Amino acid sequence: MLRVAVVGSGPSGCYAAQSLVQQDPQVYVDVLDRLPCPYGLVRYGVAPDHEKIKSLQGTLRTVLEHERVRFLGGVPVGSGGVSCARLRELYNAVVYCVGAAADRRLGIPGEDLPGSWSATAFVSWYSAHPDALDDGYVRDARSAVVIGVGNVAVDVARMLARGRAELTGTDMPQAALTALASGRIADIHMVGRRGPSQARFTTKELRELGGLPDTDVLVDPAEAALDPAYRDPAALPGVQRRNVAVVRDWAGAPASGAARRIRLRFFLRPVELLARDGRVGAVRLERTAPDGHGGVTGTGVFEEIEAQVVLRSVGYRGVPLEGLPFDAATGTVPHLAGRVLREGVVVPGVYVAGWIKRGPTGVIGTNRACAKETVASLLADAPAHGGGTDDPLPALRAEGAEPVQWPGWRAIERAEAALGASLGRNAVKLPDWRSLLAAARAAAD
Repeated sequence: MLRVAVVGSGPSGCYAAQSLVQQDPQVYVDVLDRLPCPYGLVRYGVAPDHEKIKSLQGTLRTVLEHERVRFLGGVPVGSGGVSCARLRELYNAVVYCVGAAADRRLGIPGEDLPGSWSATAFVSWYSAHPDALDDGYVRDARSAVVIGVGNVAVDVARMLARGRAELTGTDMPQAALTALASGRIADIHMVGRRGPSQARFTTKELRELGGLPDTDVLVDPAEAALDPAYRDPAALPGVQRRNVAVVRDWAGAPASGAARRIRLRFFLRPVELLARDGRVGAVRLERTAPDGHGGVTGTGVFEEIEAQVVLRSVGYRGVPLEGLPFDAATGTVPHLAGRVLREGVVVPGVYVAGWIKRGPTGVIGTNRACAKETVASLLADAPAHGGGTDDPLPALRAEGAEPVQWPGWRAIERAEAALGASLGRNAVKLPDWRSLLAAARAAAD
């Protein structure tokens, strides 16, 4: 028997657990998560109106309901929780699938003004992450700037433009739905420092902007045409070529008089957030130009866009976990095919998978192959790990952990269904630690 702890219950953690039990009938897996709810970014990062992607929870559920897999939510690992060293003592091997929890910063003046937030904080709020704060994101705002041209930027722009009718059918918490549905934002500017051929969104996500009710999508054709590949996209890879085609369809189209406008802006980089009455009031941007090597250079030409909300979506970054080595330059844990390395030497029995292993790249499905590589290394090393027979759960409790097991999570799901029914909606997420843990405890009563 081999007992393995997988830290993190998002896609990479669930795929690691799945691969372990599929490949070795003698492996028992505990999937630990700091939160009382499983599924990681599928629950707390996928936009609430993306039901098809959110349906992946069904696949992850099958993994966590496997007879040799046990979900242990509400168990922090590292600082303030079970130490990495202790976890390694309790299990034959540990796989860390802790993602990339921090946002990259712009590093410009005014970035920390009230009204300026990371897109991740905004997503966490409308996704009911229990650590999220209601900071009045859209209160009294008329114009918003979203900095970034990836899928997260598209998601938050779309959420800003959605109305009550489109949001009511989602699992968005009631307070976020009310705030967004009653918001006054009419202009949403999505800003990228390079051209449409270099934007990171997928075509399906991009096209969704054009289908929003009572919303115009506007592109300045002269601005987009600063991108040489925009003028002749034939040599571009498929996704980029399709993205350019979508942008070209929108370019130059006149405003229809819709209630909201999403303006795609290219070749602009933020240089300062400007204060008005003690909070963000505008974004100062510099016009950029292609440098001939795939990057851009500043032109010394500036403009300002009025904005009472600025959402920064310029990438994620891994953070150190106490007890694990960490490469600050890449934001990842050093590894060899998933085996953790400390100063170039393999740390026995300790592995990584997902974004903390390779950085925040790829789509959800990329985590499957990543996890399989790590599991192959773990199982190849298995004879050196020895066998484990004692159940680690009593020892985890002795360390102060109070795990939410699968019946507790099912009780949370029932409570969310009941909340939704009381509001005339489908299931509605519980938005805070108190309500989540109260619902989970109901399973034990």
